[in-house]
Amino acid sequence: MLYAALAALLLLSSSSLPPGDHLERIRFYTRSIEFDFVEWTLQALGIKLEQAALGTAGYLPAKTSPATVLEYLDLLGQIDSLEAQIQDIYANPTIGDPLAASAEQRRTLEALKHQRRVVGPVAESVLQDQLGVVAAEAGLTLGGQTIPPALFHTTPPPSALIVSPREVIRQDYNISISPDLSLVKQVALESQVDKALNVSSLVVGIGGIGLYPTMVMETTDINWLAEVVAHEWTHNYLTLRPLGLNYETSPELRTMNETVASIAGKELGRRLVERFYPDYLPAPPAAQADNAAAAAPAQAETPSFDFRVEMRQTRVHVDVLLAQGQVEAAEAYMEQRRQVFWTNGYHIRKINQAYFAFYGAYADEEGGAAGSDPVGAAVRLLRQQSPTLRAFINQIAWMVSFEQLQSSVSQSDSAPAER
Repeated sequence: MLYAALAALLLLSSSSLPPGDHLERIRFYTRSIEFDFVEWTLQALGIKLEQAALGTAGYLPAKTSPATVLEYLDLLGQIDSLEAQIQDIYANPTIGDPLAASAEQRRTLEALKHQRRVVGPVAESVLQDQLGVVAAEAGLTLGGQTIPPALFHTTPPPSALIVSPREVIRQDYNISISPDLSLVKQVALESQVDKALNVSSLVVGIGGIGLYPTMVMETTDINWLAEVVAHEWTHNYLTLRPLGLNYETSPELRTMNETVASIAGKELGRRLVERFYPDYLPAPPAAQADNAAAAAPAQAETPSFDFRVEMRQTRVHVDVLLAQGQVEAAEAYMEQRRQVFWTNGYHIRKINQAYFAFYGAYADEEGGAAGSDPVGAAVRLLRQQSPTLRAFINQIAWMVSFEQLQSSVSQSDSAPAER
């Protein structure tokens, strides 16, 4: 209670800022709510060392290993359902004693959480081994071993406070804060930082972090989980090479890193599901589009709202306004566009410079928040020109500038189909 009270006081106070650079001035508001990576990493390593000593995953028959992961995901679904039931009981005005009314659900929930603590590390070990198999098949291992070994741990990841200048879209700071911070306090934090430093900030949720072991958000979706586990392992792979080591050197290198990890995460994640969980493999995007077209009625319909196209148009126009020095006009336009997205079912809380600074770095697909940024397009082109995923990653991993990437893709006049 004292910790929460101090955090709230810090966020909502109007104290004068101490001297120092921008980062320290921002941390005046975040220091007490910043995520403790050291404690988390030590706990995660302890779990991994214990699991390695037991070697449980290695004793599971190949046919039952996927079943262990699916059991774990089903368990997470049951926990989510029970927690929602308990919340409904406490919110129901006709229930006079919610503690008694939820007794059975709470007992079951505790039993399931205990089961999760037992099954979770085993399921993670199985997925780590499965990623190792598909990485080896892709030629991304040394002697059949992923380097570094694939290690991840599921947990609620921290939120990220993204800070960008107002006059240009650029991620200057990314500060990890407690995932338990309420939305009210998130909004207060953004307001304080924006007012104090005349910047654009946004608290965003993230699916994982490339620590070691990597941190991955809990989910019941095997396709999403496989993709994120592979995405974060790719960051670990790049960290041992120049591209990853220079992640923070420039916005262009950050975009290159994130786009490579996104491309590899999708390709390796799909291969993992195809190999071990074929019943859960979604149809390729092209097949999904063909099926949708075949099922569509013959008469003309109002064109559907394309999120990526609309977001790209938004970003491009914002870049134009900011380049002309029309900061306030750009901010008004972003709010106007946010309302358009909201009307079309995309409930985005805020679109600002920080929004584009964060989401624009994930440019593995054309369009979206990256706008007309040439970095993501060049990374995608290099992947198209590469005969294999291995060739693509091992070429770009040794680059230390966007100019090197531009030089590589300019050597080919045309791009073959994706492999």
